[in-house]
Amino acid sequence: MDLQACTETLRARVGEASGLGATLKFDCGDAGVVFIDGRSIPNTVSNEDRDAACTVGVTLEHLTAMLAGELEPATAFMTGKLRVQGDMSVALKLQRVL
Repeated sequence: MDLQACTETLRARVGEASGLGATLKFDCGDAGVVFIDGRSIPNTVSNEDRDAACTVGVTLEHLTAMLAGELEPATAFMTGKLRVQGDMSVALKLQRVL
Protein backbone atom coordinates (compact mmCIF):
# COMPACT_ATOMS: atom_id res chain seq x y z
CA MET A 1 0.00 0.00 0.00
CA ASP A 2 1.42 3.42 -0.89
CA LEU A 3 1.00 6.59 1.16
CA GLN A 4 -2.06 7.72 -0.80
CA ALA A 5 -3.81 4.39 -0.18
CA CYS A 6 -2.98 4.63 3.54
CA THR A 7 -4.37 8.18 3.58
CA GLU A 8 -7.61 7.08 1.91
CA THR A 9 -7.98 4.12 4.30
CA LEU A 10 -7.45 6.37 7.32
CA ARG A 11 -9.88 8.95 5.91
CA ALA A 12 -12.57 6.28 5.63
CA ARG A 13 -11.91 4.96 9.15
CA VAL A 14 -11.72 8.38 10.80
CA GLY A 15 -14.98 9.53 9.21
CA GLU A 16 -16.58 12.79 10.27
CA ALA A 17 -16.26 12.33 14.04
CA SER A 18 -13.58 9.89 15.19
CA GLY A 19 -13.67 10.93 18.84
CA LEU A 20 -9.94 11.61 18.65
CA GLY A 21 -10.40 15.20 19.79
CA ALA A 22 -6.83 16.15 18.86
CA THR A 23 -4.36 16.31 16.01
CA LEU A 24 -2.15 13.38 15.14
CA LYS A 25 0.50 12.84 12.51
CA PHE A 26 1.94 9.62 11.13
CA ASP A 27 5.48 10.47 10.05
CA CYS A 28 6.69 7.88 7.56
CA GLY A 29 10.02 9.60 6.92
CA ASP A 30 10.90 10.03 3.25
CA ALA A 31 7.59 8.39 2.24
CA GLY A 32 5.63 11.37 3.65
CA VAL A 33 3.11 12.08 6.38
CA VAL A 34 -0.54 11.51 7.12
CA PHE A 35 -2.10 14.26 9.27
CA ILE A 36 -5.38 13.71 11.11
CA ASP A 37 -7.25 16.70 12.47
CA GLY A 38 -9.66 15.17 14.94
CA ARG A 39 -10.53 18.54 16.48
CA SER A 40 -12.55 19.84 13.56
CA ILE A 41 -15.96 18.51 12.63
CA PRO A 42 -15.89 16.95 10.15
CA ASN A 43 -12.49 15.42 10.90
CA THR A 44 -9.96 15.76 8.10
CA VAL A 45 -7.13 13.53 6.91
CA SER A 46 -4.45 14.92 4.61
CA ASN A 47 -0.79 14.65 3.70
CA GLU A 48 0.06 18.10 5.06
CA ASP A 49 3.13 18.19 7.29
CA ARG A 50 1.70 20.24 10.17
CA ASP A 51 2.41 20.38 13.89
CA ALA A 52 0.36 17.83 15.84
CA ALA A 53 -0.37 17.08 19.48
CA CYS A 54 1.01 13.59 18.86
CA THR A 55 3.43 12.38 16.20
CA VAL A 56 3.79 8.69 15.47
CA GLY A 57 7.03 7.80 13.72
CA VAL A 58 6.48 4.65 11.69
CA THR A 59 7.64 3.17 8.41
CA LEU A 60 5.14 3.00 5.57
CA GLU A 61 5.48 -0.79 5.69
CA HIS A 62 4.46 -0.95 9.36
CA LEU A 63 1.63 1.58 8.90
CA THR A 64 0.32 -0.57 6.07
CA ALA A 65 0.51 -3.68 8.27
CA MET A 66 -1.43 -1.92 11.04
CA LEU A 67 -4.13 -0.76 8.63
CA ALA A 68 -4.40 -4.30 7.22
CA GLY A 69 -4.83 -5.73 10.74
CA GLU A 70 -1.56 -7.64 10.50
CA LEU A 71 0.19 -5.62 13.22
CA GLU A 72 -1.40 -4.46 16.46
CA PRO A 73 -0.49 -0.86 17.40
CA ALA A 74 0.40 -1.85 20.99
CA THR A 75 2.69 -4.61 19.73
CA ALA A 76 4.29 -2.22 17.25
CA PHE A 77 4.98 0.23 20.08
CA MET A 78 6.40 -2.37 22.45
CA THR A 79 8.68 -3.82 19.76
CA GLY A 80 9.97 -0.42 18.66
CA LYS A 81 8.26 -0.46 15.26
CA LEU A 82 6.67 2.89 16.03
CA ARG A 83 7.73 5.85 18.14
CA VAL A 84 5.38 8.26 19.85
CA GLN A 85 6.25 11.90 20.50
CA GLY A 86 3.93 14.28 22.26
CA ASP A 87 0.63 13.46 23.93
CA MET A 88 0.55 9.71 24.60
CA SER A 89 -3.18 9.83 25.43
CA VAL A 90 -3.85 10.76 21.78
CA ALA A 91 -1.82 7.77 20.62
CA LEU A 92 -3.89 5.50 22.87
CA LYS A 93 -7.06 6.67 21.13
CA LEU A 94 -5.69 5.28 17.86
CA GLN A 95 -7.27 1.92 18.70
CA ARG A 96 -10.57 3.47 17.56
CA VAL A 97 -9.17 4.22 14.12
CA LEU A 98 -6.72 1.42 13.45
